[in-house]
Amino acid sequence: MSSPSRRDVLRAAAVLAAAGTLGACGKSGDDGAGADGVVTVDLWHGQVDSGKKAIDALVNEFNRTHPKIKVVGGGGGVTADSMLQKVTAGLAAGSFPDIAYIFGSDLASMTRSPQVADLTSAVDLKDYWPAARDAVTVQGKVRAMPALVDSLCVVYNKKLFAAAGVPAPKAGWTWDDFIATAQKLTNPGKGVFGTGWPGVGDEDTVWRLWPMIWDLGGDVVSADGKTVGFDKVGEQALGTLDRLRTDKSLYVDPKPGGEQLYQVFLGGRMGMVATGPWQLPDVIDKGLDYGVAPLPSYSGKPLTISGPDTWTVFDNGSAKVKAATEFLTWLTNPQQDVRWDIQGGSLPLTTASAALPEWKKHATSTTGLQVFVDSLETARVRPTITAYPKISQQLGQAIVAVLLGKKSPADALKECVEQSNSILAVPN
Repeated sequence: MSSPSRRDVLRAAAVLAAAGTLGACGKSGDDGAGADGVVTVDLWHGQVDSGKKAIDALVNEFNRTHPKIKVVGGGGGVTADSMLQKVTAGLAAGSFPDIAYIFGSDLASMTRSPQVADLTSAVDLKDYWPAARDAVTVQGKVRAMPALVDSLCVVYNKKLFAAAGVPAPKAGWTWDDFIATAQKLTNPGKGVFGTGWPGVGDEDTVWRLWPMIWDLGGDVVSADGKTVGFDKVGEQALGTLDRLRTDKSLYVDPKPGGEQLYQVFLGGRMGMVATGPWQLPDVIDKGLDYGVAPLPSYSGKPLTISGPDTWTVFDNGSAKVKAATEFLTWLTNPQQDVRWDIQGGSLPLTTASAALPEWKKHATSTTGLQVFVDSLETARVRPTITAYPKISQQLGQAIVAVLLGKKSPADALKECVEQSNSILAVPN
């Protein structure tokens, strides 16, 4: 399995101004077509390493087989992590790409721009995983194409489990099981922690809590969108973290990006870590004897979170929008998607891709990979609403306060709910 381009996870949307100039994009004619009838599509993919190699090969193949469309995959000279700022600056300057790789958590804010194309009538998403469909749907309209899909599961160190005499986790286990297991795995004398959690309050801190809240019957926001939907269950979810903290079985990563947390796990000093398929290449490279289990739950029913990324199309003329949509439809077709998934380190975007022999062979050769795919059946996504980043910020502060023992779950939740409801009371 190749290492994906994205190492950290799912940033909250933040429409920021960015300094610097943009390459010349935009219209070459009233509808975007050139004088020779060839439509040039500027693609800012933001991929690096194996991801870049994979997308470049696919772009070259498309250009060979579609002579009336030329996709230029220069990437805009920016990585995926910086794409939002770069595209936002381009929109302000009136010079922007035809397609950009936009994190799913950024899409709702991005669609405030009238330059983001509406693809509702142009694409068919019926074969995509529900999480992928939901991630590109804003206010009932399809505003992008799925680019990447993932899921959150538990990767565990078999050697530490054996040393502690603890049975391997299985599907259907509960958070009580998780807490008890983490406690048994913890060995202060050897510097071994049962598990870990990011502790800086960013989206990596927050998104791991949503499956717990959903499983308890809560949601990010209420059905009418006027208040948060986790005020009744958030204390129990935060209480689970507090129990792990009190047991001293939880490593809290004080640095952004979760890199330190993963280094502890890769160093053989952490029994379990909740992560996505992007972490498997590093685990394999380290030679760890590992396993993968679905997330635990309170109900015993499977549930996880996915954070799909998107290919967002911008309107530089009708011909360009049509050509960009044709390219993305081709790119996400199972035959091309499976190559992108295997070479770029992603999961299949569609059930059809997952059924291909190429993917099944790949999944069989990578321990635990199929667990991540199976989890997509019950994966949910955060709502594509513009208020989400601010709510996430408030919940992130509450989580950190609990992780550091500065506030009780009840007090941390109370403040978070009050601040978040104030945010939702202001029209976005």
